[in-house]
Amino acid sequence: MQSGKKIYIVGIGGIGLSALAQLYKHAGAEVSGSDRSEQPTTKLLREKGIDIFIGHDAANVPLDAGLLVYSDAIPEDNPERARARELGITEQSYFEALGQVANQKKVIAVAGAHGKTTTTAMLIDVLEAAGLDPAAVVGSLRAKSKSNFRAGDGEHFIVEADEFKRHFLNFNPFILIITNIDADHLDYYRDIADIQSAFRELAQKVPQGGFVVCDVRDEKVLPVIEGLTCTVVDYRKYFDPELPLKALPLHRINAAAVLAVADILKISPSTSLRALKEFSGTWRRFEYRGEMQNGALLYDDYAHHPVEIKATLKSAREKFPGKRIVIAFHPHLRSRTEALFNDFVQAFTDADEIVLAPIFVAREEPDSAVSSELLAAKIRERGQKATALGSLSEVAGYLVKNTRADDLVITMGAGDIYTIMERLVAA
Repeated sequence: MQSGKKIYIVGIGGIGLSALAQLYKHAGAEVSGSDRSEQPTTKLLREKGIDIFIGHDAANVPLDAGLLVYSDAIPEDNPERARARELGITEQSYFEALGQVANQKKVIAVAGAHGKTTTTAMLIDVLEAAGLDPAAVVGSLRAKSKSNFRAGDGEHFIVEADEFKRHFLNFNPFILIITNIDADHLDYYRDIADIQSAFRELAQKVPQGGFVVCDVRDEKVLPVIEGLTCTVVDYRKYFDPELPLKALPLHRINAAAVLAVADILKISPSTSLRALKEFSGTWRRFEYRGEMQNGALLYDDYAHHPVEIKATLKSAREKFPGKRIVIAFHPHLRSRTEALFNDFVQAFTDADEIVLAPIFVAREEPDSAVSSELLAAKIRERGQKATALGSLSEVAGYLVKNTRADDLVITMGAGDIYTIMERLVAA
């Protein structure tokens, strides 16, 4: 569909848009784009022959482009978007564009508040092992392929489906996985009922011959699946508490959802289990990054919601029972930190020390009503050691100075705290 077309992408280094850029390139389109800074994904795209500008400038947009795709972080008055309108170039958001392409195949959509990326990546590995050759877009870089995109000629398209702003409604899933439902993105949704209404609308798009895979006993999921005409499959029936994984023990629940889909697609259990046992994870999902010179282990994780933090730390404690666990956390969004403040205070129970970077404001304006300093103070009131610092550089310096040989150090958050890892590895 995109063969021979010129496509320009604003925010091309984003984890989703960088995958879409590769998809368009694979389809024969001429792709270029811009981002505000260099990232691992921009390096990946350049290696694939995609031209990238650092910084946004109206002059970057090709005069004969047929489509401009933009990320959520790009405002309407962005100079490149404004130039596209002047030139009469069609504009689409990332999820509109991805939905348009993915819906040409049988979509397997992985939705949920937590665990989407790991579940999606596991599912890709299993379908790949079964020879089904799926196309796929995942919200991280798979360790196996070092990419967030898979070009496949099979009948299935696997997508990680984000609930923010109801974006996942751009997909028409044949199989829908709902990992779980939780209160998040409260800068957009009113409350949990509003979030459930979005999931309900997505579940109702699954056709009568399709499937919704979920935990049918989850009270937050029940209103979503009530009265559906498609088949509802309980992934808990596939849960194996002893399943050997290279990943954290908590990922056995993700594997259960994947095994349910594998059963639907008639993939042999031996093939599925072999792929899952060999699953080596994804970028920033409890990713092993090396050791400091004193022997401290370094891991990086994307957890940015209290439920994710608590689950990751509990599982890390189980995997490394003798380690002192030090967390360097980068709170993501003022609105999330404020709305879930008390939950964040209690999320670090399994950590021995917490070091907080300033809140990563992303698409929001800073607000003095909530801060990392306030969060650290409340954590200290619970009897835990917590320190708030003024920059990522200060966090890195603190860790270099105070980390012990037997420590497990985890950088955590949805912002760019992972960028301090090179300094830690070198220390």
